[in-house]
Amino acid sequence: MSLFEKFESLAEQRRELDSAGVDPLGVPMERMLSATEAMIDGRRTILAGSNNYLGLTFDPTCIHAAAMATRFEGTGTTGSRMANGSYNGHLQLESELAEFYGMARGMVFSTGYQANLGTLSALCQPGDVLMLDADCHASIFDGAKLSGADVICFRHNDPTDLGKRLRRLGERVSRTLVVVEGIYSMLGDQAPLADLVSVARDYGAYILVDEAHSLGIAGVTGCGIAESQGVQHQADFIVGTFSKSLGATGGFCVSPHESLDYLRYTSRPYIFTASPPPAVIASVRTALADIRSRPDRRRALWQSAERLHAALASQGYQLGAPPGPVVAAMFADRERALACWQALLDNGVYVNLMLPPATPGGHTLIRISLSAAHTRAQINHIIAVFSQLQDEFAQPG
Repeated sequence: MSLFEKFESLAEQRRELDSAGVDPLGVPMERMLSATEAMIDGRRTILAGSNNYLGLTFDPTCIHAAAMATRFEGTGTTGSRMANGSYNGHLQLESELAEFYGMARGMVFSTGYQANLGTLSALCQPGDVLMLDADCHASIFDGAKLSGADVICFRHNDPTDLGKRLRRLGERVSRTLVVVEGIYSMLGDQAPLADLVSVARDYGAYILVDEAHSLGIAGVTGCGIAESQGVQHQADFIVGTFSKSLGATGGFCVSPHESLDYLRYTSRPYIFTASPPPAVIASVRTALADIRSRPDRRRALWQSAERLHAALASQGYQLGAPPGPVVAAMFADRERALACWQALLDNGVYVNLMLPPATPGGHTLIRISLSAAHTRAQINHIIAVFSQLQDEFAQPG
């Protein structure tokens, strides 16, 4: 067996997509027009699958900050912070993130994926326990695997099941880290964090909340779901990404524990990676300040989400969760989802096609992510296209 024979099943799936003239995993954006539009196949297309929740990728102040940082600090750091040192921007951003969340310490990573990989693999080791929500992101499972800790999954968003599994651990619970997310990216459903945190605390376990899809979106100041449910300061660790609401790339971990700084000396994904370049740090710092001063963006996002969710539900589409920045339409089979995805693209709407095994419950999904930068006319167009397709594709639950 050659190294490449294991990919034959993937190659067969690719051939099927090619024969159908559908390529949901490789759509070229020929030219970006704004935070919510691009030229695709020569057509002006609304971007409703970008996770650009606050539309800050084209914000003039963020662009100016990135341009100035590049001009005065260069295009890259050319190495890791352990070897090449930290720029003032790295340290200032970590301090600002910690202050934003009301935590003692903050660490910046080069990607959101590495934030989970680096945090989990440094915090836990063989003999420890990682208790993961079954629907956690792949980066969490990969970080857990790298740690060498024992991994136990509890039923998605089920505090009772979490409590049952923590009780079975006995004394080992003091070496257990529970990991959950604020908003789950596939269906767009929120975690019952108040209940989950309460259970973890009752048993004496640590808890980490990944707010990748909720930073800037939920809570009075935009910190996320933990803030909105009043348990932010009961979390031991909050992880997030710069690549969604903050419109750049990178990730972070903040914690009330001063010992978070020790991770800098043990986290391999932190140590052996080039640090974020000055332009990224500068635009993220500007975007973070924007989140704190512009709650109107959150209101605009939620208004669009609620309007789109209500419209698709009335058209008969089966939706994965209550209204939120991610609206997922569920399909019984892949062929219908593929056809619907292509029809949306042909009508100027780009969304995400999500296929098993990446999806929970084996569902095939069309995932729409809203942005505060979407205009009312753009949301109207998305609703109108789904309406045109409802007789063929809507599947009431």
